[in-house]
Amino acid sequence: MESVRERYDRLVSEGTLTRDDAQDAVVDQLERLQRDLAQPQKKGLFRKKVEAPKGLYLWGGVGRGKSMLMDMFADTLSVPNRRVHFHAFMQEIHAGMHKARAKGVEDALAPVAKDITDSLRCLAFDEMQITDITDAMIVGRLFEALFQGGVAVVTTSNRVPDDLYKDGLNRQLFLPFIDLLKERMVIHEMASPTDYRQGRLAGSPTYFTPINPEARAKINEVWEDLTNGKSEPLTLVVNKREVEIPAFHNGVARASFYDLCGRPLGAADYLALAQAARVLVLENIPQLSRSNFNEAKRFVTLIDALYEAKVRLICSAAAAPEYLYVEGEGSFEFERTASRLREMQSEGWGKEA
Repeated sequence: MESVRERYDRLVSEGTLTRDDAQDAVVDQLERLQRDLAQPQKKGLFRKKVEAPKGLYLWGGVGRGKSMLMDMFADTLSVPNRRVHFHAFMQEIHAGMHKARAKGVEDALAPVAKDITDSLRCLAFDEMQITDITDAMIVGRLFEALFQGGVAVVTTSNRVPDDLYKDGLNRQLFLPFIDLLKERMVIHEMASPTDYRQGRLAGSPTYFTPINPEARAKINEVWEDLTNGKSEPLTLVVNKREVEIPAFHNGVARASFYDLCGRPLGAADYLALAQAARVLVLENIPQLSRSNFNEAKRFVTLIDALYEAKVRLICSAAAAPEYLYVEGEGSFEFERTASRLREMQSEGWGKEA
């Protein structure tokens, strides 16, 4: 099997990738971890598990290739590993703890962590961020158990570790986890000047109207380009409620207007989505009027959340922004939303995020 260095160099030589100094430095770090993980573990009935080699915390702006390199790393590992979005992983942890409590287990996290350490040598997370106090109180003990159980961790994030759970409730209780990350992982900033995701979208339409087979085909093209056709549902937990995003991969989400605005969702739900996704593909925005006033209000709230978080929006709609909501209560206020939709189509939108 190729190493991550061999895979990267081959793709560069074939012209599939362009060599990037920032990416090259990350490949060196991933290659180091790959070699460490390939070392045979001592086996024996009474031998204690060897602690995990030092992992990698990779942070930097969106579109720099962090997720692409993580995919490459996981694909070339020769040891049991799992590649998963951080939000989805934490949801699984909560579900596992709930089952353990139902069985009367006093320390509900212990069996969940043991299941992971018994089956994996490496966990590769995308988009680590902590916004929920429940997650904040769990991750320290969880990661400590993973490291002690021999599981190395690689994660991407848009934030430096010191900014995780920033301004969160009882944050002082979370600070030991940041110290643990710094101790057990190499903290590496990926400071490439090139935003490859912007490059893929540069010069391409991002707003398709009217809604017809051609618009659907164009949306599918963009989705395939951004995700390589890979996706799975993402469940966000917001105030103990579950909000499911039908398709998600490497920070790119896809949903219909009905999925996000036809259901009783609110600002907190849209903020959670904006934190999890850097690009949203939103399909089938209908004509808005007094007949679907509640859906229109939710759409305004959704666009506000995406706009403030600098999320790229790719969508199909029944009409141009200025003609989506032309009559009925709220049509005047919608002018601001129409203006934001226009701005979000501009070249370079979201670059500074």
